[in-house]
Order: sequence, then C-alpha cells, then structure tokens
Amino acid sequence: MSLGLLILRVVVGGTMFSHGAQKLFGWFGGGGPRGTAGSFKNMGFRASSVLAILAGLGECGGLAFAAGFLTPLAALGIATVMINAIGAVHWPNGFFNGKGGFEFNLTLLAVAIAVAATGPGRFSVDHAVGWDDDLSGAWWSVGVLAAAAAISLVTLSVLRRRAPSPAG
Repeated sequence: MSLGLLILRVVVGGTMFSHGAQKLFGWFGGGGPRGTAGSFKNMGFRASSVLAILAGLGECGGLAFAAGFLTPLAALGIATVMINAIGAVHWPNGFFNGKGGFEFNLTLLAVAIAVAATGPGRFSVDHAVGWDDDLSGAWWSVGVLAAAAAISLVTLSVLRRRAPSPAG
C-alpha cells in the first residue's frame, strides 16, 4: 500500500508542481505571474495578480504532496485550485476532458482528498517524523474538502466579476 501511495503522490504532486511552476516562474512554457494574471483577468477575476500567485503556490505545493510533507495542507492547495478550475473554466464544458470538461480536475481533486484520508504512507516525510497518524483520517479529508470548497466559494463568488447583463 505504501508503495502505491508513493507512486500516486509523486505523479500527482509532480503534475501539480509543474503547473504551479508555469504560473510562478514561467517554466515549462508557462506565462509566469504576468501571463497567468492576464489569463485570470480575462476569466473575469479581480486581483488577478494575487490570485495568479496563490494558484501557483497551491499547485507548487505538489512538491510537499509528492514528499508526503504536511500532507493535508498540500492536499488543501491542490483541492482548492481544482475546485476553482472546475467552477471557473471547465464546468460549462461538461465532464470529458477532450471537450475542455472537468474530468482531469475532478481526478486530481479526488486524489488529494483520498490521500488526506488515507495518509501519505510509510514512504513519506510525515511518517518519518511521526506525524502521519496525526495528519490523516476521515476527518482530515472532510476538513480539506470543506475548507477548499469554502475558499473556492469566496474566490468564485466574490473575486470573480459577474458577466454583464444583456442590454434591453
């Protein structure tokens, strides 16, 4: 089981980190903070520069997720970014990723919540320092999901401009 969790954490954490590095540093063909802020602004977000940095940090938390370090906090970053991505971009496109839907984001969200529930496993920093029993379980997964949903609700409802009403 621990080897399976390690593989899952490294693949998902590495994927998330690479997306965050695109936003924060412009690595891997990303737009960096300025380009990401422009994209967020085009999606109707206020404070797009701040949100670009926060999204990048949440995704770069994939390194902590991969290492199994402060796993629920790393899972919270991933879950929050994925809920926001679903709500702001992918939901109107339906489920399937081929049409811009939310299946990939939902999968990453589910992994983050599941690892918060199970814990990072034996091959993790949390286990090495003796935190894994204290930082995992059903209540951690519920807490991570609830906190991510609350943060995303604020982001999507307060920091996103409403579409203008059609004239007449």
